[in-house]
Amino acid sequence: MTKGDKTAQEWKEEGNEEYNKGNWLEALDCYTNALELTKGENTDKAVYYRNRAAAHLKLQEYGKVIADCDSALKICPTDPKALFRRCQALEALERFEEAYRDAKYLILSDPNNTSIQPIAIRLHQIVLERDKENSRTSAKVSQMSKIAFDINVNKEKRLLAINNLLVLARERAGAEEIFKQEGVSKITKLVKVEDNEEIICSAIRIVAELCAGNLNRTEDIVKDVGVPWYLEMMNSKHKERVNTSQYCLQTVLNTYSGMGNKSDSKPDKFLCENYKKEIDTILSCLLYSVTNRTITGLARDAIIELIMRNIHYTALDWAERLVELRGLQRLMEVASELEEFKYESSMDVTPSTRTITSVCLARIYENMYYDAAKDKFRDAIDEFIKDKLLTPDIESKVRVVVSITTLLLGPLDVGNAVVAKEGILEMILVMAGTDDVLQQKVACECIVAAASKKDKATAIINQGVNILKKLYQSKDDSIRVRALVGLCKLGSSGGTDATIRPFADGATKKLAEACRRFLINPKKQKDMRKWAVEGLSYLTFDAEVKEKLIEDQQAVQAMIELAKTEDQSVLYGVVTTLVNLCNAYDKQELIPEMVELAKFAKHHIPEEHELDDVDFVNKRLCSLAKAGVTSALVSLAKTDSQNSKELIARVFNALCSQQDVRGIIVQQGAMKVLLPLALDGTDKGKKQASQALARLGITINPEVAFPGQRIMEVVRPFINLLNPECSALENFESLMALCNLAGVNDSVRKRILKEGGFQKIETYMYEDHDMLRRASTQVINNLVMCEETVQYFEQENDRVKYLVILCEDEDQDTSLAASGALAILTSASKKICEKIFDSKDWAESLRFLLANPNDDLQHRGVVIVLNMMGSTKDVASKLIDTDIMEILMALSKDENIQNPKIKEFATTALDAAAEWNLIKKNVDEGESQGESQGTSNIEHID
Repeated sequence: MTKGDKTAQEWKEEGNEEYNKGNWLEALDCYTNALELTKGENTDKAVYYRNRAAAHLKLQEYGKVIADCDSALKICPTDPKALFRRCQALEALERFEEAYRDAKYLILSDPNNTSIQPIAIRLHQIVLERDKENSRTSAKVSQMSKIAFDINVNKEKRLLAINNLLVLARERAGAEEIFKQEGVSKITKLVKVEDNEEIICSAIRIVAELCAGNLNRTEDIVKDVGVPWYLEMMNSKHKERVNTSQYCLQTVLNTYSGMGNKSDSKPDKFLCENYKKEIDTILSCLLYSVTNRTITGLARDAIIELIMRNIHYTALDWAERLVELRGLQRLMEVASELEEFKYESSMDVTPSTRTITSVCLARIYENMYYDAAKDKFRDAIDEFIKDKLLTPDIESKVRVVVSITTLLLGPLDVGNAVVAKEGILEMILVMAGTDDVLQQKVACECIVAAASKKDKATAIINQGVNILKKLYQSKDDSIRVRALVGLCKLGSSGGTDATIRPFADGATKKLAEACRRFLINPKKQKDMRKWAVEGLSYLTFDAEVKEKLIEDQQAVQAMIELAKTEDQSVLYGVVTTLVNLCNAYDKQELIPEMVELAKFAKHHIPEEHELDDVDFVNKRLCSLAKAGVTSALVSLAKTDSQNSKELIARVFNALCSQQDVRGIIVQQGAMKVLLPLALDGTDKGKKQASQALARLGITINPEVAFPGQRIMEVVRPFINLLNPECSALENFESLMALCNLAGVNDSVRKRILKEGGFQKIETYMYEDHDMLRRASTQVINNLVMCEETVQYFEQENDRVKYLVILCEDEDQDTSLAASGALAILTSASKKICEKIFDSKDWAESLRFLLANPNDDLQHRGVVIVLNMMGSTKDVASKLIDTDIMEILMALSKDENIQNPKIKEFATTALDAAAEWNLIKKNVDEGESQGESQGTSNIEHID
């Protein structure tokens, strides 16, 4: 049935039926249909709004409740139901003053409403308390503001004061007071005259905190200062200030769109629609600033990063809007800039600008989800190149080739399509053959970039080889090193297959040695060292080159130092080289039967080099870790390229496979990047980072490895590895890490349960794989210390029955974990004591534990029996009806038992049975030598 087949009133009535059944989402759809069919503003529409608000309230979507109630109250200003629901939503959002305002108004308009009176009393008390708090905070804000905003006061005092204001801004009362006391206006005046960057950064952070999560304040602040102010603050050569301003503008966008600062948060579609104009304004301002000739290179990078980080959210709709606003042409202008080529209207760029732009272009193209959108993207690129080539001067040609190279490093398919167009390839080859160093350089870079996909750029590779060889003879080192990388790329076409060697024997080593000389020479510019390491990234497919490089501490150290510069343009070269050294790439699984078939068919079979054996790889991993490669990876992880993040995660995971160096990896700050890598990136990248975290969590005390809040945040990556698509090793390592986490405290255990961990963990208890079954049972053993876990076992299911079965498992560690879990569960719940009898083999399992030669198993068994005996008379009676009583009696007298607790608990269990009057205990005292000699006669009582 379509929406138009019913009237608005009928949709409302259907919504009411669904609401009364508790189907909130269905009710929501019905009320929305009613609203869409209602034209104009009338009382019926107000009813639909307030009804939809009720459904939103049930779903705890408080922002939407307020919006719908606002709409209802615009039509009927005294609508009691709309006021009441808005009051509830405001209270839930801790906007108590506004909630109290609605409560008072409701009492005035409807004095007989008994529902609102207790709420009003509660809110009144809260508001009074907050008023007291605000008055105290108000005095602090006034005092700090007086010092912070007085330019004549000593800088140290002002810095201390503004940092105190920043602390206050992070609290609700403090933020309200700073805003009320015109703190934003004071900040905008201060930053115009302030010359201390620390004070400016703190001031900008205060504005960010005032905007965070508060729409009303954000609207007022943006209205007063305008989006250009944030960009003006970003226009600096001071890196910290640029980052702070970027964060501030992202916070404004987050507030408008309902996003949080966490990597996995997403925009709220409802808010995005409501604030579409404001969100579009931010995008427009960012795009117009991208090509601003007066801003710094750092600011330009930050602006492009902001676009890139938000381009994939469909709710924001930035990808297609960017194309409509001619944003691609602006980004291509930036993509065509050369840092070393300056002219009258050139932009200020950094070494990272082109890399960041290429990633941004790739991200935009990825979000062109249908063919028409892709066509618009390609048309915009073609338009830019045609416009440039209308002026046939050298500068235009250089800029076109540079922009093509940037495309080839980003949306490769688009770049290859451009190269394939008539005249483009010829132009590049002609430029490479000139004597002009600049033309040679940009043409060589383009040939190197195009050599990435031989099947898609065969022409440029075939014709480019001879040119590269010729350019390698150049006297200019910057040309030679680029040509060298091109030759390295062609020399690595066989990948890791030791049987494919495109060049003559020894040529690969000679190329590697040439790259090494450029890399370690301190006189060479960073640009040349960057190209040298990119050459190594191709050559290190060769196992002999890997071994030679890892033994060259000077070259390894030079590579690490290059990575620490945080120049994004070195990212690919360094990370790919590290991936190759660690053998952290995907390896093709060779099935023996298929290999034999291939031999029979005389097909080529890849062969791994002997220097890529496990022992050699492990040695390389340890050498890299000890050389301090973790610090390099931490610096490189600041990229926004998802593919690069995956490569970094692969290296981390490979390093963490070596138990001896895990401590070094943690010490060098791996944790601060591994967590974000595990939560945001490609599926493979997240999996690799999660496994690396698990490996750290297995070896190192979780409280040391994951200090503070990280111990909570790391739970989700571990649980994500409990997936059928993950390997058994990944499952096992995740379970081991979760076991250690679950042993820390109850808060961590509750977090594991909250993330849906229990159900995923227990799945592996049913596995045939001994180690997986053991690890999962051990996690459950730790989780049962949490009350909420006990409830899972009390429900109508076979969980207790299965634990009873596992007590007899052939694997002793599994048996220990299962019996330990049962010991804890039976001490916590009488219901679980009764559920043990659900297993038909319960008596056999208890006998197995009580008579076990292993002290630990015996101890757990006697604790379970003691707990059962003390739970209820019925449970104790069932135990007495078996031979377990005799076993207890034997244990209570056995002098050979080494663990005294076993004897003690056995005796206590018998005493418990006696207290239930299920058995009698007679003790006759002997008189021999004054010692008490007695015998106990225990009889069954029917």
